[in-house]
Amino acid sequence: MPKPAIIGWSHGKFGRSESPLPEMMADVARGAIADAGLEPTDIDVIHVGVYNNGLSKQGFEAALPGVVIPELALTPAHRHENACATGSTAVFAAHDSIAAGRHKTALVIGAERMTQASGHDVNEVLLSASYREEEEHYKSFAGVFGEIARQYFDRYGDHSETLARIAAKNHANGSHNPLAHMQKDLGNEFCNTVSEKNPYVAEPLRRTDCSMVSDGAVGMVMAAEDVAASAHKAVTWRGMGNANDVLPLSQRDPLELAGARRAMTQALEAASIDIFDLDLLETHDCFTIAELLEYEAFGLAEPGQGHRLLEDGTTAVGGALPVNPSGGLKAKGHPIGATGVSMHALAAAQLTGRSPGIQIQDPELAGVFNMGGAAVSNFASILERTR
Repeated sequence: MPKPAIIGWSHGKFGRSESPLPEMMADVARGAIADAGLEPTDIDVIHVGVYNNGLSKQGFEAALPGVVIPELALTPAHRHENACATGSTAVFAAHDSIAAGRHKTALVIGAERMTQASGHDVNEVLLSASYREEEEHYKSFAGVFGEIARQYFDRYGDHSETLARIAAKNHANGSHNPLAHMQKDLGNEFCNTVSEKNPYVAEPLRRTDCSMVSDGAVGMVMAAEDVAASAHKAVTWRGMGNANDVLPLSQRDPLELAGARRAMTQALEAASIDIFDLDLLETHDCFTIAELLEYEAFGLAEPGQGHRLLEDGTTAVGGALPVNPSGGLKAKGHPIGATGVSMHALAAAQLTGRSPGIQIQDPELAGVFNMGGAAVSNFASILERTR
């Protein structure tokens, strides 16, 4: 079976963009194809990840790259939507199409333009990633994770300071990333203090506990082994995992992140490694409580003990397992469809010594975890450099 490799990528700056979505997508498509040493005519298939769901009246996003880049207009193209895991869904689909031998090359584009929509509309779109029949009363997706945080505090005690440490860590990392939406080290004290600039959004979550509404696009080229053999660089999967959980929070223990655990376990077992064999992990911190729960779901700490990893520096840059050296969704931003592609591209950049921000020293293995909804759709990758 062919072994797909990531051979090129292009990562736009996240934040507020005045460019229309087709232009954003085309810019990173051109950059990724050039970075791979290919031409647009060399691409066999395009996989696009855009959530949309009301952010824009323009749908049919798979066809948009061909509007701006005529050479791609006749290339087979597919659009994927899977809540906040939309980008990784596109990545995995491209991987599988190459692994199955159907295509030699694939262009993956993850993109979202969110800031042009009103706050009300963004809120409604994001809440659709929950089970609205039962969870509408939380009033926002932040409200859903606020409820999860409240349940965690009820079970294990008030961990507001732990969440602040996660926010501060990721903002410190993001301050070095020129592609991040927010490039400012906010510090522990600011993140841990409720104030006019850091109010509660969905108690106990403060503004600094929530990722930002962002615009952004990322392109990535993947190829079969014979094509990758002539590329300047190649990053491959040593392991991957994909698992779902039931959508309604009422039908599961939301603190367990069982689907996330299964996905990461699949990836680690396929790679024949332990979680601490990774040199870095880019994980889904849509809210700080999500990163904390992921520590525990992945076996970095026992349930209720994730705070110890922040206190002893385990997940800091320079620690045993740096988590979100890019700044994560928290600082980098969270343009929904772009997020999963971004995580894979920046992990590949780390492994090839090309990180735009903090560079982990001589990494051999990088982990990626991206989830849709409250850990409903879960994707885990273990990446390694092969050239």
